[in-house]
Amino acid sequence: MCGRYSFTLPPDAIRELFRVMTGLNLRPRYNIAPTQEAPVIGLDETGERALKMYRWGLVPRWSKTLPTSAPMINARAESIAEKPAFRDAFRKRRCLVPADGFFEWNKDKSSGDRRPWRIFAADRPGFAFAGIWEAWRDPAGGADAPVIRSFAIVTTAANDRVAPIHDRMPVILARADEDAWLAAGTPAERLQALLVPYPPELTGYYRVDARVNSVRNDDPDCIKPLE
Repeated sequence: MCGRYSFTLPPDAIRELFRVMTGLNLRPRYNIAPTQEAPVIGLDETGERALKMYRWGLVPRWSKTLPTSAPMINARAESIAEKPAFRDAFRKRRCLVPADGFFEWNKDKSSGDRRPWRIFAADRPGFAFAGIWEAWRDPAGGADAPVIRSFAIVTTAANDRVAPIHDRMPVILARADEDAWLAAGTPAERLQALLVPYPPELTGYYRVDARVNSVRNDDPDCIKPLE
């Protein structure tokens, strides 16, 4: 799964890596957590990439209430095309979720404590998770209720580097595949073929401090390697 991630790149790097104008006053995020707003990249009405802020934790448009616990932050690649909560978004509303690392936890065999690790693409400073998004309006509020746009990160089986830490990992798209993921006309078979583990030889990781366990902590120490 993917329950926390970071995105700390400056605007110039965002424009270069993701071919998008920021247009937003983004600050570095060192510990993005579920239900928080985070940047995503989709296509605007002209077909150009656009950066927007959506809520992490997909809310299906048929949901009667806004979930306050256990939000749907991840969508499994193996069932995304069939699961009612995700299948329509998979077909029609895909996005890129920019990041520069994500966190997973495993247990220390001697102490039993959960140890956090930061995992990243070793071949580039930033990357995009495969994402899907939805637009939801509270049915109790009628037509005047605000629209909440939310997203989920697609996950797949862990590669050989990540597997000792966790059995799942987010789908990190190759840069050459980002346009296909965003394009409205990409066949479902092609989309499904993109949802694979990132190459293990291009995956890096290191231990970080347990301060990342708390969503209240969102500072450079969250991504600092633990000595």
